[in-house]
Amino acid sequence: MKNKDLKKLVISILIVLIIFLIGFLGVSKLEYARYNNLVNKKINGLIEVIKEKNPDISDAELIDILNNKESKHNYLNKYGYSISDSFIEENNANNLMFLVMKISLIIILGIVIIYLLSEYFKKNNQRIDKLIKSLAKINMGNYEIDLRDLEEDKLSILKEELYKTTVMLKSMAENNLQDKIKLKNSLEDISHQLKTPLTAIYIALDNIIDDTEMDSNTKEHFIMQIKREVTNINFLVASLLKLSKFEANTITFQRHDYNVKEIIDEAVLNVNSLSDLKNIKIIVNDKSNVKIKCDFNWEIEAITNILKNSLEHSKDNSQILIDITNNNIYLEVKITDFGVGISPKDLQHIFERFYKSQNSHQDSVGIGLALAKAIVEEDNGRIMVESKLNKGTTFKIKYYFN
Repeated sequence: MKNKDLKKLVISILIVLIIFLIGFLGVSKLEYARYNNLVNKKINGLIEVIKEKNPDISDAELIDILNNKESKHNYLNKYGYSISDSFIEENNANNLMFLVMKISLIIILGIVIIYLLSEYFKKNNQRIDKLIKSLAKINMGNYEIDLRDLEEDKLSILKEELYKTTVMLKSMAENNLQDKIKLKNSLEDISHQLKTPLTAIYIALDNIIDDTEMDSNTKEHFIMQIKREVTNINFLVASLLKLSKFEANTITFQRHDYNVKEIIDEAVLNVNSLSDLKNIKIIVNDKSNVKIKCDFNWEIEAITNILKNSLEHSKDNSQILIDITNNNIYLEVKITDFGVGISPKDLQHIFERFYKSQNSHQDSVGIGLALAKAIVEEDNGRIMVESKLNKGTTFKIKYYFN
């Protein structure tokens, strides 16, 4: 029995019942002894009279008479006499006394059981009242109340479950507050990120509008600047929408088995224009030929963002190495460039949204690596980075096998 209070109540009632039965049996035994003593006195009186009238009668004959269960004559009725009536009349006081004692025992038993039951329910009601007050405080936002106790009854189990709910509500409240802070910071970051290209566009348009006699080369320069800034804004908005979907858990990954080499090849195609512009050769070394379970399109997005970052930080006429290896635990993709590198103070922040290191490209919005990290981790992967200034950077992506 898990309910300790109920167990104590049952044991207490059993003890009271045992005491009552012992007392009741004691009273009954005493009552029987009184009746037995009275009968013995009556029989002893008869024997004394018989002995006086018949001195020659032996004790054995008297015992035979007393033990004789068969009698042909009913002399007591003949004389209008009943021994039982005589006994009852003489023992009325005893009957009343024993009746009162038995009724008293029954009343005491009832009172004790009612008391034990009332105390049990009173204690439970007090615990329920305390629980109601605690819940009222929780509803007012006080999540510091500890509802747990050391009991094991159903009410304690309820308190334990309510405590778990309280912890969950507290966590949700804290997360909601953090989400509001993150949203505020994100809006500030987005505003800051949009402010720069919009200002550049505004200045370029002012120059074009104010100078009606502007030569075609200068006008083309401003137009190209506007186009570049609009492209940056489009990329920023698209990346923000993708990252927001991840944070809101609104993306459903379509996972199937794909060869990593296929994903890498598609990502390389996506950055061909940038690699051709800087004359950077991308070399892929595939030593695995192993498939992983992932969402094909999203993983291409992740690798593309990492390659784009590597290309932006690489020197012209250099190369980027992509090595694919595997073991029994994971498949690893290493993307190594030989560019300007990342400083130690920037290294720990590069996966943060909108973070731009001191060596970041002027067109970088600081969101591609944050999105890549979110995608890789969604497909049971981990991404790490190693870098040395003026020597290059290596991104290591590990896809763990299920």
